Amino acid sequence: MTSDKNLDARRRRLLFRAWHRGTREMDLMMGRFCDIELAALPDSDVDDLERLMEAPDRDVFSWLSGELAVPADYDVPVLHKIRTFHTHPAPLFR
Repeated sequence: MTSDKNLDARRRRLLFRAWHRGTREMDLMMGRFCDIELAALPDSDVDDLERLMEAPDRDVFSWLSGELAVPADYDVPVLHKIRTFHTHPAPLFR
């Protein structure tokens, strides 16, 4: 897990926003991803993540879950990284 003390101001803001999206599902999806991956993301992905944070929760959740097709302007590498981060080959709990 990334400590926010090790992040620059831009990434600290993104980490906070990831955990305060508005819906608990998106807090968990974005927050957990950012906890683990944010420090290592290249600036281009951080740019795209900032833009993705501006999209409505319902839309982003639908794109990540595959319920809706991702619009071309949001079909960016970081969205695929988030989706892959939350893809598990087996059930998490039994």
